[in-house]
Amino acid sequence: MIRNRDARRLWLTANLLDGQMSDAVDVMAIIRRLGFLQIDTVRNITRAHDHILWSRSQRYREGMVWQHLRQRDLFEHFTHDASLIPMDFYPIWQCQFDRLGEKTAKASWYRSGMTDEAIATIRRRIAAEGPLSTRAFDSGSRTGEMWSKPPHKKALEQMWYGGVLATSHRENFEKFYDLGERVFPSLDEKPSQESQRDDLCRAAIDRLWVASASEIRRFWDAVSVAKVADWLGSHDLVPARVEDAAGNWHDSWALPDIEARLESLPDLTTRMRLINPFDPAVRDRKRLFRLFGFEYRNEMFVPAANRQWGYYVYPLLEADQFVGRIELKADRPLGLMRVSGFWPEPTVSGGRPLSWGKGRMSRLSAELQRFARYAGLRLSPAGAYAPADA
Repeated sequence: MIRNRDARRLWLTANLLDGQMSDAVDVMAIIRRLGFLQIDTVRNITRAHDHILWSRSQRYREGMVWQHLRQRDLFEHFTHDASLIPMDFYPIWQCQFDRLGEKTAKASWYRSGMTDEAIATIRRRIAAEGPLSTRAFDSGSRTGEMWSKPPHKKALEQMWYGGVLATSHRENFEKFYDLGERVFPSLDEKPSQESQRDDLCRAAIDRLWVASASEIRRFWDAVSVAKVADWLGSHDLVPARVEDAAGNWHDSWALPDIEARLESLPDLTTRMRLINPFDPAVRDRKRLFRLFGFEYRNEMFVPAANRQWGYYVYPLLEADQFVGRIELKADRPLGLMRVSGFWPEPTVSGGRPLSWGKGRMSRLSAELQRFARYAGLRLSPAGAYAPADA
């Protein structure tokens, strides 16, 4: 039986958000612990991947992660979105290359506008010239449709999904494609589909610590529910009952040493923390709501008139509770970070009321100052984010 508060503490500790930060910057140790690092092109204050790493090591600086892609410590592929994945996982990622490569190869949307010979020509150019970005190709202008892509870009992406091409490196976030065989290590023998499935499930629970079958499936979004269920039939996990934020109990599975992990949980920092919308701690919205009672969605692609909160809204974490959300914008010409929206949570887990007094506001201001300094900005005057009842 795992009480809700302990389940929250387990999850935050598993995600390196317990506040026990090291002075050293070990990018690979962080990503290996998290499993993958989602990357995103939008630079709101700082890009998502940089923010996620900074949240775990405040000596991290923007762009440090890319040297590990060049050194082949990491490879880039698709989990729930484009992500950086430790190269250690490459052997067991073959099923994801196969699945997504086949899916996109069959999709007419990906193949529209280019013949097989034209696609082969793109591959031959990369083989002869080395890593190339989409700018090196010209296959006609876009259509007028939203999200439309030129045919050559769709062809590059389809080959990338299948592992025929790989991300060689990025320059100012622009992706350069190379042949997969020149980026990925050679495999003496490709692991079986069953072995890959088992290893992906094990890698998921090793990072979740306690989870339901559906949460294990959602971790990578690379294994079906049925295959997770098959794997659970021959696992070495222990059954657990986990209390959710509303006081209900759920059947779950836990690592064999879960009791020792519970006993050794560190005290969580009371410092306010700005969490990125793409952070792995909040990516699974169902798990987030179940454990914390915090309902969150990313409204970047929601029409402005239909947004409940804002465009780029950061959850606010304090100890083991999400206590609010805040929208930030960078005014780079003036070197300022502005608060454009602030929504304190009225209650936390269990429906307990939450007050925002001077102490909590001071912790929020301190975190905003830290984040602004990290991004090379100054925080605009604080009056704009005072809650109505302060």
